[in-house]
Formats: sequence, C-alpha cells, structure tokens
Amino acid sequence: MTRKQVEQVRRFNRTVAERVGVLNDHYLGGARPYGQARLLWQIGDGGTHDVRGVRERLGLDSGYVSRLLRALERDGLVAVEPHPRDRRVRTVRLSEAGQRERAFLDDRSDALAASLLDPLDARQRERLTSAMAEVERLLTASMVSLEELDPDHPDAAHCLRSYAAELRELFDGGFDPGNSLLPDPGGLRAPRGLFLVARLHGEPVGCAGLKLPAGAPAEIKRLWVSPGTRGLGLARRLLSELEARAARHGSDRVRLDTNRALKAATRLYRATGYTEVPAFNDEPYAHHWFEKRL
Repeated sequence: MTRKQVEQVRRFNRTVAERVGVLNDHYLGGARPYGQARLLWQIGDGGTHDVRGVRERLGLDSGYVSRLLRALERDGLVAVEPHPRDRRVRTVRLSEAGQRERAFLDDRSDALAASLLDPLDARQRERLTSAMAEVERLLTASMVSLEELDPDHPDAAHCLRSYAAELRELFDGGFDPGNSLLPDPGGLRAPRGLFLVARLHGEPVGCAGLKLPAGAPAEIKRLWVSPGTRGLGLARRLLSELEARAARHGSDRVRLDTNRALKAATRLYRATGYTEVPAFNDEPYAHHWFEKRL
C-alpha cells in the first residue's frame, strides 16, 4: 500500500465520522453516545443473544462491551442473564424500554440517511449509494481473517460439512467424500499438509486445504466459500495464501482438480494463472485438472 492510499482512508474516516455524528455524546439526538446506541441496535431484533456473539459481531473488546452493557442495564434497556443451559455464558435481550429506544434510533437513522441524500440530485444519489455498496463490500472483505486449523477443529469441520453438502446438490450423482481421493481430511494436517479457515465476525465462512507430498507438487483441496460471502474475493485470497505457503515449503508447482459443475471455480483458476493439464490422478469426481508454476 502507498502513503497516498493511507491518507485517503484517513480522510474518508474523518468525513464519515463528522457527517453521521459519531463524535456527538447524543448520537442521532438520543440520550446516549454512539457505542451504546450501536450495541442497542445490534441486540434488538426481539430475541435473546449470546453476549460473546454480539461482541464478536461488532469486533469489540470484552471489557468495553461489559461497560456498555452495564450502562444500558442501569437505564433499564437490557437484561443480562446467564444462559439456562450453561451459566458461564451470558445472554442479553432488550427490555420493552429498550425496544422503544431502538425503534427511536431506527427512525432517526432513516432521517439521517435521508439528510445525506436530500441535497443531491438523482444522479448523485445513485453514484453515492453505489459507491457506498462498493465500500461496504471491500470493508467486509478486509474484515475476513485466515487461520490455519486442524481439520478436526469445530470451525474446520463446519466448513467441510458445508462443502460436502453443497457438492451433493451440485454434482450429477451427488458427492460422498469417502469415495474421493481424500476420504479423510486428516491428510491436510501437518506435516503432510495444512488447512485454512476464513472467519468473518467470528464465524467460519470459507476454507481450503493444501497437500504437501514429498517429492511432488503441492495440491489444493476442499476450497469452499459460504454463499453469503461470495463476491468478496475470498476464494482468490485463499488460493493466493495457499500458493504462498506452498512456495515457502519448497514447492515449485501447485495442482488442483475440479468438477465440470463448478463453472465459477474453473473460471477463477484460469483467471489466476492455472493451466489445464492432463489428468494427474484418478479422482472420480474430477473432470478438469489444473497446474500453476510458482
């Protein structure tokens, strides 16, 4: 990144903070600052939430969230209680007063959004909202983290189950991992390989594995991105990270195979420098084989 890019991000942040009033002690003309208002809005869909999940969704420190919750609780807006099945877990829900305040914040948020758009003509409004959608998409992409996990880790297992379930729907004749050349994801465990999991707001949203056979090219397996996070460039990012790790391991090539039903994946591989090659394995679910020199 360049210094010019960093300065542009900082200018943008200052402009947004000023325009939407996050520095005001009475955000949106209400009785509380932005932090409390944002937490109140996040809690308020009428249900009971795990405090940890709310904190991870907002990306906030646990001590800070505890202070915000105490302030909201003192004002009678939320109820913080132990989970009925696990008293170590705290839950939070809005009181009736909290629901009324959230409705007030919702109305004032609509009014603020309208005030941003009102001075602009129709063309400017379209440009602004389109730019906002693009910024939201890119900022969301920047919040995704990658972590190497054991394939048996709960988040890794969730991704592998989701991967298999989706392929069962897409492939002619379904998909059974036990019939593939990688029936056991343990083959993606060090030192024979590695497994990456992508998380957004603390939730697993993608994965990819790398086999590192001795004396042979590295091989990418089990690349999957959740439907809700497609379009963020996550599959490309996972590919790039696995390629870098394969190179650091000493591999000069990386291979993968894919099914003809996975057209978007095939386009991605071609766009990122993979060349179709003759079959290099007997994978029963593969119709195309690709290779890339590192």
